Amino acid sequence: MDTAGIMERAKRFIYGNARLLDRKRYEYHFEEGSAEAVIGALRAYQNPDGGFGNALEPDIRCPHSQPVPTEMALAIMEEIGRFDERLLEGIAVYLRKATLPEGGVPTATRSVNEYPHAPWWTTEQDDRPSMNPTGTLIGLLYKQQTRADIVREDWFLRNVRYIWSCMESERPSGYHDGIHWISFLQHTPDRERAKVYWPKVDEWLRAPETIERNPDATGYVHKVLDWAPASASYARPFIADEEVQAHLQALVAQQQDDGGWPISWPPVSPAGEQEWRGLLTVERLKTLKSYGVI
Repeated sequence: MDTAGIMERAKRFIYGNARLLDRKRYEYHFEEGSAEAVIGALRAYQNPDGGFGNALEPDIRCPHSQPVPTEMALAIMEEIGRFDERLLEGIAVYLRKATLPEGGVPTATRSVNEYPHAPWWTTEQDDRPSMNPTGTLIGLLYKQQTRADIVREDWFLRNVRYIWSCMESERPSGYHDGIHWISFLQHTPDRERAKVYWPKVDEWLRAPETIERNPDATGYVHKVLDWAPASASYARPFIADEEVQAHLQALVAQQQDDGGWPISWPPVSPAGEQEWRGLLTVERLKTLKSYGVI
């Protein structure tokens, strides 16, 4: 396998096409770049109310703060091991207002409708809580220790109660639900309570319809390496070694002639597609590195 060629083509694509944030993420992982440079690029997506918007999630072109881009900002900080105090303070301010009275935040708010967006982000109500992205928002805020006081605030505790209530009455209903269950359960300090719900997650991961095992499946599906993008991912033990190898080979083959990886859903716009491709190309390289391919 021409690993040097994979990297060289990807590097050309990223520097030729990716947004600054993803170039800095690439530099952090593969060029000895700094975490502070990633944080500096991430700041541009934060609004005065503390939340994140401005197409940080490329399918949400809305400039206003939205829950999912705010969750993405936390995920990027986790990725580089640098939870910035100023960014966290803003996120706490935003979530104090975004958290619903009975806990939970919505997947999106109606301001998303005023700007180009993928159809699945269209929102009719601002008052419907969702595990996506509440689970990961709260899970990552538990994980960070830069602002440990956040986890004692009333809005935070309301979100925690909402998540436990969902887990008591439901089971994961799809990839975009399940990853938030996993994120919360991995980071909650209530390890004894988490033990009650891990078997429900495990049973669901073993179900044949949960993880797409066919590396050649087309359309908007979530395959082995979406569930286990790193060798240490929670879902990895639920996937056979030969399946991982088949998907790694397929992932390498999916690199396009321009060096980037494609998206598997209809783009909002040419700019949105290019932004997603830059983001995903960094993600694909991280996966190949984690499994020792590059």
